[in-house]
Amino acid sequence: TRMYRTGDIARWNREGQLEYVGRADDQVKVRGYRIELGEVQSALAAHPHIAQAAALVREDRPGDKRLVGYAVPEAGVALDVAAVRAALAESLPEYMVPAAVVVLDALPLTSHGKLDRRVLPMPEYEVKSRSRAPRSPREEILCGLFAEVLGTPDVGVDDSFFDRGGHSLLATRLASRIRSALGVELPVRQIFSTPTVAALAAALDTANEGRTAVARAAVRPERLPLSFAQRGLWFLHRLEGPSPTYNMPVSLRLNGDLDHDALRAALTDVVARHESLRTVFGEDAEGPYQRVLAAADAVPVLETVHTDEAGLPAALKAAAQYGFDLGAEIPVRAWLFELGSEQHVLLVLVHHIAGDGWSMPLFARDLTTAYTSASTGTAPVWSELPVQYADFTLWQREVLGSDEDPDSPISQQLDYWRQALAGLPEELELPVDRSRSEVASFEGGSVPFEITSALHARLVELARECQASPFMVVQSALATLLSRLGAGTDIPLGTPIAGRTDDAVEDLVGFFINTLVLRTDLSGNPTFRELVGRVRETDLAAYAHQDVPFERLVEVLNPTRLAARHPLFQVRFVFNNIDQQAAADAVQNLPGLTVVPEPVDLGAAKFDLLFRFSEQRATDGTPVGMRGALEFSTDLFDAVTAERLAERLVRVLEVVVADPGVR
Repeated sequence: TRMYRTGDIARWNREGQLEYVGRADDQVKVRGYRIELGEVQSALAAHPHIAQAAALVREDRPGDKRLVGYAVPEAGVALDVAAVRAALAESLPEYMVPAAVVVLDALPLTSHGKLDRRVLPMPEYEVKSRSRAPRSPREEILCGLFAEVLGTPDVGVDDSFFDRGGHSLLATRLASRIRSALGVELPVRQIFSTPTVAALAAALDTANEGRTAVARAAVRPERLPLSFAQRGLWFLHRLEGPSPTYNMPVSLRLNGDLDHDALRAALTDVVARHESLRTVFGEDAEGPYQRVLAAADAVPVLETVHTDEAGLPAALKAAAQYGFDLGAEIPVRAWLFELGSEQHVLLVLVHHIAGDGWSMPLFARDLTTAYTSASTGTAPVWSELPVQYADFTLWQREVLGSDEDPDSPISQQLDYWRQALAGLPEELELPVDRSRSEVASFEGGSVPFEITSALHARLVELARECQASPFMVVQSALATLLSRLGAGTDIPLGTPIAGRTDDAVEDLVGFFINTLVLRTDLSGNPTFRELVGRVRETDLAAYAHQDVPFERLVEVLNPTRLAARHPLFQVRFVFNNIDQQAAADAVQNLPGLTVVPEPVDLGAAKFDLLFRFSEQRATDGTPVGMRGALEFSTDLFDAVTAERLAERLVRVLEVVVADPGVR
């Protein structure tokens, strides 16, 4: 049951069996990593001002193992311990850098002339002080960009982007900010490799020049094409007809003295501000195109409905299932449900072809500005948007080129995906309660679950140890769960990517989000830590090729299509999604009103299973738990099965953080 290696110590017992005792060499295990102490000692001794060195693992507090280095400097040299650890970090992996380095006059020896480890002094571990201030204009700019993207008041040069609450989606946003501010092209992989301001500033010396930024088109063509992402939704709209499948609702409970006229005017002002909200779609011999209406011709519908608390859920659901006719009406409308003179619920519905999850808090923020102005009889005062969605559409085609040109960026990215998804399983074997029907009803349910602050903290710690993100750790756990439930060892998961890779579109309502297919390889029964490493490499490569629209990818790969099965993946994984609470937070300052999110049961499911996670962080980035939800297709699953799946995922997370070496 054990594979013995050179350096293992074993003994025969009375039954004639070998018992493993330990190691004859200096290999130890700290935080799940196997470390050769001799390698650490050699790295210390290689320092130009260290005459003798030693390394060992101490456990001065039960359960708290730490790697410690001991150094005897050359005569007349005063060692800078921080500089020594920094030098070690350049030649050793992070987990092999000693937590402390103790300077000694001489190494203690036994009577036989060997190192006396028992009398080596306990170190005084460095208390982490406030991160250093920026030392150059570039570091100052990066500190500001880190703080802006993370939503924190300040960041020092030694702060890690991921320790302060960063994740994969925010890393994409940070890369966009750096491109705009410093004019360099930075792959997301670089942020994972050098997550501190100081390290990233040094890495920028070798970065490539940034690609052309999105800018307002000098002259627009008479016929505006659709963006790559819009084309896919338009095809589905033409295939299915008006459908609620791609509706995006935001529902807010408004308590207080509501100004109905100001609300109506505010909605009109927001639609006038964002062209995507006043766009209708047509089709001719050349294909689909978009037509931006004049603001005067694009007044959104605000329907007033009288109801009570008992009838509200059904009324909200019915409204949220409205089917937009994208060729004849703008892709936004609203309902105001009156529960009393000072009790209202506002439902704003946007079709996905005109917005995404990132857009909804932007919509809510602009609605706040417009309502505040309208309630005092003035026009809203907001900064002019640098571009509109049509400008992005034209830029996208110019920068990415045509996939008919083999040398274009879009063709090169398509080549990557052809290789990455070659031989992908057509359908995951999931523990369904019913066989898949020929036609999907798209009806669904949802079960909530929670990740405790303690488990969240350990997930973040494990991600740091693996030089990954919490997203990657949770993705690995989800793939593990599905594999153990019979889905095999090749697990494709769909996940959204923000798609806002240019600073100019940050404040724009529009459909930028894309879907990536992340293929998880569990073959060979890896340890969980090894699996996270595989996931990290796969995900970073996918982020570098994120511009290919999912719908175009489906066209190119051309998998076997079934009306009741989502192509390429059936399980979707959403991490740190922009939810109703984010939109509610954006409208906290409506004059005379208190605002809280009002849940809307769409009762829809586009996928077999959809796992949602939303991290909660304190102001200093400390993890304080996650909110989770599992949305499921009622064509395939009962609610009790979905509840068990959610419980089992939490159980898997608990096991793997306790022992990342588990297979």
